[in-house]
Amino acid sequence: MTEDLDPADRVVSIYRRHAAAFDRDRGRGLVERPWLDRFLDRLPGAAVLDLGCGGGEPIARYLIERGCRVTGVDASLPLVDLGRTRFPEHEWIVQDMRGLDLGRRFDGVLAWNSFFHLSWDDQRAMFEVFAAHAGPGAPLLFTTGPAHGTAIGSFEGEPLHHASLDPDEYRELLASHGFEVVEHAIEDQECGGATVWLARRS
Repeated sequence: MTEDLDPADRVVSIYRRHAAAFDRDRGRGLVERPWLDRFLDRLPGAAVLDLGCGGGEPIARYLIERGCRVTGVDASLPLVDLGRTRFPEHEWIVQDMRGLDLGRRFDGVLAWNSFFHLSWDDQRAMFEVFAAHAGPGAPLLFTTGPAHGTAIGSFEGEPLHHASLDPDEYRELLASHGFEVVEHAIEDQECGGATVWLARRS
């Protein structure tokens, strides 16, 4: 039963069971575009790893239209199947981002509105995953909460877990794993209130 799962595992279960509703409700307006453009401007090549890719709309579509080769990873098979159907020439992998090891590096890595569903400890461990998959000079783009804490949202009548570390800890984790912060915005009102990190692999 989902009640017996830890908060982050409940998130995976929700996105598996309510994939169609999530894809239907996911905005296509691309409020993220300015940040995606900053990310794209720093790409040393075309290979991008999209962690928590969902059904590939709208972010993967935008990256593909800008010439990227996308590898999408998501723990929800129904969402990954949507990505495969929409963009069959790209790579779509059903896997939890936690502990991911694809054995290769990418020109850019992003985890937009996905990383922040993980627990504090799982977020800390993800910086090893980021470092293992980011090639030299690769930009890393991800969203968090504005400060240390947890927040419980709701989707399809079910509680949806979010968590955040303190910004100083994110900076320390980035630095210790070979990333430098390029830009950071807390609750960017031009991006739907998202707290965004753009870093670059040294």
